[in-house]
Amino acid sequence: MAGKQKKDSKIEGEGSYSGTRAYNEATAKFLKKGKVGEAAREAKRALDSKEGADLKAAEAKGKAGDPKGWEKTSGRPK
Repeated sequence: MAGKQKKDSKIEGEGSYSGTRAYNEATAKFLKKGKVGEAAREAKRALDSKEGADLKAAEAKGKAGDPKGWEKTSGRPK
């Protein structure tokens, strides 16, 4: 039982190999579908819609490096 727990609780640190692998596989699958242009047009329509300002604000908040505001609060998960 202890061996199974050790195997299942693999710590990957800051760089997640499994997360990177999943992202790369999903990206390759999306590209193979050939719908990149369609997705780009949909994103452009969203930015030009009435929700565009909210989307741009969310992008700016994400680029600021602290999208959840954890640095300003004590509620940051440990």
